Amino acid sequence: MRVPFQLCAAALLIAMSPRGSADDVIISPDVVYGHKLGLAMTCDAFTPQEDANGAAVLFMVSGGWYSGWSPPEQSQHMFRPLTDKGFTVFAVRHGSSPRFTITEAVADVRRSVRFIRANAERFKIDPDRIGVFGMSAGGHLSLMLGTASDDGIAESKDPIEHISDRVNAVVAYVAPTDLRVMAKDAPDRLAAYGGFPALEIDQQAAEVDSPLLHVSPDDPPTLLLAGVKDELVPIFHSRNIQAAFQKANVTSDLIEFENAGHGFGGEDARKATEAMVDWFVTHLSK
Repeated sequence: MRVPFQLCAAALLIAMSPRGSADDVIISPDVVYGHKLGLAMTCDAFTPQEDANGAAVLFMVSGGWYSGWSPPEQSQHMFRPLTDKGFTVFAVRHGSSPRFTITEAVADVRRSVRFIRANAERFKIDPDRIGVFGMSAGGHLSLMLGTASDDGIAESKDPIEHISDRVNAVVAYVAPTDLRVMAKDAPDRLAAYGGFPALEIDQQAAEVDSPLLHVSPDDPPTLLLAGVKDELVPIFHSRNIQAAFQKANVTSDLIEFENAGHGFGGEDARKATEAMVDWFVTHLSK
């Protein structure tokens, strides 16, 4: 179930990717942003050589809360719509299901934001202009960064944790927002969720990682992109959190694609990518 998601993600971003030379972007592979169980947690950085705008956008490498590695040279084209606009892009990997839980994945991506912000000078970015986006589980992680982050953990012995993990703009594609309805004891749980080890949680445990329950007026500008015919993550996930954003007076928008399911193709993909890029241009401008 992971492979179709990853192919969809690539197709979605390629839809607006102009052809260009790979030499116009500097790739910094396997940047270590932390360690877990003696292993490195890594991300890849894609930095425009010309006309960099100083803003960063993190992409959550996640489908079904599975996070895999691929050579960054093979994924560079996915981020061209952003790097062509001057954004430095970080492809962030997290501790992957089934070994690690959703809660642990959330903690990992929070650390990635802290690390990147702490090293803003190194990456030549503005620590106050950091966006995040992702698709499906990656969209969920993006929303968790938008709704449930903090200003740093002052009592931590780790200096990286003293840094805020807040982001300044979010774009979430086909994102789960209420994990309670996906939990193993949910009365109307979809049968498909049984194929995701990360969702072997009960409703009580699901609350802490449900973005819908963390919405507050200080959340960053958030764009939601969803397919009306999505049978894996039904449209109500996006509609419900959009209603919560509106109630909290959070700058937000929901774009619904009438004929799309869990992923977009063709003209829908082009429009979604264009909307994502425009959102970051608007809300991460200097």
